[in-house]
Amino acid sequence: MFNTIAPVYDGMNRLMTFGLDRRWRKRMVALLREYAPRKVLDVATGTGDLPLLISKTIQPALITGIDLSEGMLAVAREKCEKRGCSGKIVFERQDCLSLTFPEGCYDAVTVAFGVRNFQSLQQGFSEMYRVLAPGGILLVMELSTPRCFPLNVLYPFYAHRIIPFLGRLFSRDKQAYTYLPRSIEVVPQGEEMLSIFRSVGFVDTCCRPLTGGVCTLYIGRKV
Repeated sequence: MFNTIAPVYDGMNRLMTFGLDRRWRKRMVALLREYAPRKVLDVATGTGDLPLLISKTIQPALITGIDLSEGMLAVAREKCEKRGCSGKIVFERQDCLSLTFPEGCYDAVTVAFGVRNFQSLQQGFSEMYRVLAPGGILLVMELSTPRCFPLNVLYPFYAHRIIPFLGRLFSRDKQAYTYLPRSIEVVPQGEEMLSIFRSVGFVDTCCRPLTGGVCTLYIGRKV
C-alpha cells in the first residue's frame, strides 16, 4: 500500500492536515534540538521529511532513516539528493521490529506518523530502546483522536468521510485513506502509549497534545 501511494504521499499529507504536519514536525525538531544529538535514527521515515528537517535545523553528524517501503525510500533519496543532503542522511530498508544496528549507537530515535503501523508496539519500542545510548531520547509523534469540543464532534466526520474522499480523488490506492482513520482509532493514545514506553524501560515519559489533540508528541528517555 505504501509503495503505491509514495508518489502522492507528501501532497496528501499537506492536503489532509491543511499543512499542519509541517508545523508539528518543526515542534518535534525544536524539542529534539535541546538534546543536541550527534547521531539520530528516524524510524518509519517514509519520504524523509523529518530527517531533512533535522539535518537543516540541528545538523547532527549522522542521520539514518529506515522504512519497510522501498517506494517511500526512493522518494526520500530523491528529495535528499535534490537538497544536497546525500552525504548527511543515509536511508535504509529495515524492519523496526528487528533492527540490525548495534546496541547504544544512537543519541536519539524519532518516529513521525509511523507507530500506528507497527505490528508490535512493544517490540518496536524495545528495539529503539536497545539502539539508544544511555541518556538517549525517544520522540514519537502520532495522529490522535481529539477529546475536546468542538474537534471531538467534527473530527469523526472529517476522518471517515472527507479523508477517504480525498484519497479516492488523488491516490492510486483507494483503500489507503480508509485505512488511515481506522489505524488512528486503534493505536494506543495518551497514558496508554506511555505505559508501553515504560514497559520496555523508558523513564521521564510524558506526552504533549498538539492542535487540540489531533496530533500528540510522546517523549521517553533511556536510563
